[in-house]
Amino acid sequence: MKKWECTICGYIHEAENPPDECPVCGADSSMFVEVTEQEGSEKTDQVAAEKEQTQETTAPETLLEKATALILQFHLHPITVHTPNGIIPFAFILLILTPVFGIITFETAAFYSLVFVLLNMPVVLFTGYITWQNKYKGPLTSLFKLKIGASIAATSLLTLLVIWRLVQPEVMSTPSSGRIIFILLALLLLAAVGIAGHMGGKLVFGTNKND
Repeated sequence: MKKWECTICGYIHEAENPPDECPVCGADSSMFVEVTEQEGSEKTDQVAAEKEQTQETTAPETLLEKATALILQFHLHPITVHTPNGIIPFAFILLILTPVFGIITFETAAFYSLVFVLLNMPVVLFTGYITWQNKYKGPLTSLFKLKIGASIAATSLLTLLVIWRLVQPEVMSTPSSGRIIFILLALLLLAAVGIAGHMGGKLVFGTNKND
């Protein structure tokens, strides 16, 4: 049986023909190349040699090139993306607990958590864009469209919640329709972050799955 590799995410498909669409990243069949056993065994050494040659002949010169090299070398996007993925669920739980127990310090902690995530979002988005353009060659497959859309939605909702809280500090401390809407927006934020994180995890951890 033949093996086909997705040139976008590295997914391996075993069949006589490549799939119509990559189940991991959504790339179409034209992005698949056939891989033989010999090619598979030689691929790692070839990639390493090409990488070493590239680093020797094209050393980064501009600030952007240097930043790009560091982002890719140290996998900074998977590292920075843990900030919203880890803190936003925690902040949402605190928001839910605020009206339940009537402890306003929960809401204060949630607010500062959201502010911290918002301050980190430019780095998260920038490293994500650099990784998408350089590691994955910038394809607009279904997976990347969903991931980018969820990231934009999360950033917009996060910005809205922080501004709302700054303009109306008592929004969570008093029972009102505004408090309900605030919590619902926070829930949407949690969903957007979850979708973006799931797509990223599928891209990273789904690359070695076979049909």
